[in-house]
Amino acid sequence: MILSVATQKGGVGKTTTAITLAAGLARRGKRVLLIDLDWQANASKVLLSDYAKLTREETIYVTILKRRPLPVHKTRIPNLSLVPSHILLSDTDIELTTAKDHREARLSRGLEPIAAQYDHVIIDCPPILSWITINAFTASDKVLVPVSPGSFELDSTVQIGKTIEEVREYYHAGLRLAGFLFTMSDPTINSRTSLKILRQTYQEQVLRTVIPRNTDIRDAHFDKTDIFSYKPDAKAAIAYGRLIDELYYGENT
Repeated sequence: MILSVATQKGGVGKTTTAITLAAGLARRGKRVLLIDLDWQANASKVLLSDYAKLTREETIYVTILKRRPLPVHKTRIPNLSLVPSHILLSDTDIELTTAKDHREARLSRGLEPIAAQYDHVIIDCPPILSWITINAFTASDKVLVPVSPGSFELDSTVQIGKTIEEVREYYHAGLRLAGFLFTMSDPTINSRTSLKILRQTYQEQVLRTVIPRNTDIRDAHFDKTDIFSYKPDAKAAIAYGRLIDELYYGENT
């Protein structure tokens, strides 16, 4: 399965979810490729110790802009490879907007020659609905949408739903919603109410797994590693393990 992790609202655990799903699957013996399409490159900075030395020619920039093969790098985690992002990817949307030849399919065409080498591909999208995001959706089987507590966060689900439908209509009829993932849950009224509204609105499209707010995740990323390496018994690690079971193995949590 090629899975995009996407939301137009920043700070909801999107990149954390992409990193943790990729690391968790790799630690279960699966061959995983994580593609970092977020020009903030946080996933790349966490998983590649030499990221600061990379040139843009060694990042996803060359695939999106110059249509070269995907530049795949090994990470410290066995079975996990990564295509890093670059800050200049933020400028590519203007070029893609004016392009007339398969501007939505640069990523999918880059993936075609190597996709069979992996059991799972996970794409970390930018926190904006753009041509980069459309490239991710066109290449994906499913889209996972993280949602954190708050009214603005809930509102953002409407637009991303419309974008998924537009991609299905114009570019990729097989694209599906993997589900809405409630993140950063805590014992507050705001959190409980937000989850209740999300479940009432989207019902079975909301995943059963709920990711708790947990500073161990932040500390793990500060330490340039994933939560399973940093603290495997952390609440977030246990929750993400359940998410993997639900998403990839069909187990109820």
